[in-house]
Amino acid sequence: MKQDKRLFEMQSEVCKTLASPKRLEILNALKSGEKTVTELVNIVGAPKANISQHLAVMRHAGILKSRRDGVSIYYKVANPKVIKACILMREVLTEQMKERTRFIKIASSERL
Repeated sequence: MKQDKRLFEMQSEVCKTLASPKRLEILNALKSGEKTVTELVNIVGAPKANISQHLAVMRHAGILKSRRDGVSIYYKVANPKVIKACILMREVLTEQMKERTRFIKIASSERL
């Protein structure tokens, strides 16, 4: 039972870490492979300092790994299942949006 509680705590921490749209954007950019901070700045369109902070938080949480090559630091997703979990959540949200849209259309047509 204590192990379950610890897993829930760990899951909560990962979810908190991923509760940032910018971090999810960074993860989306990293799903195709490792990238440098500069590459992520160009893809995400946020200041380098901001991207670096997000990367540090995700690396500290164990979501990302980094490696140095000369002056460049490359980041990648530590476990591909994190990407799969994000994709699954996006699918759930897409289905919810479609259902809401369908409901709004039905409600609008009933008023006419």
